[in-house]
Amino acid sequence: MITYRLDIIPTTTQIIELYNNAGLPRPTDDVERIGKMYEHSNLVITAWHNEMLVGVSRSITDWVWSCYLADLAVRKEFHASGIGKKLIELTKEKLGDLSMLLLLSVPTAMEYYPKVGFTKQESSFIINRKK
Repeated sequence: MITYRLDIIPTTTQIIELYNNAGLPRPTDDVERIGKMYEHSNLVITAWHNEMLVGVSRSITDWVWSCYLADLAVRKEFHASGIGKKLIELTKEKLGDLSMLLLLSVPTAMEYYPKVGFTKQESSFIINRKK
């Protein structure tokens, strides 16, 4: 059974282990940076199988206009179980109707997001990070 929580921020160790398992390209060798990513996020929803972190949705939002879904990660052995879709649904539910939900996809997930309700946009721009 999977339990979804909005009241728990996982430990940095749990997050790094999940990201590495899920293949999410994040700076998992930089513990401090991962910690700050969560410290400065204001909407984190987690999925748990017993005591194991199996999924996370990490967002930054102003609650009334836009929400950036910065990370969506699910453990490999739980892919295709609906956890990612449920994390997105709970994120949208928590946001309400005033805010849009947007994200930047890793190349391997480009086909996933349209299946869970996202519309591909061609009107975005980026200045990439240096590190």
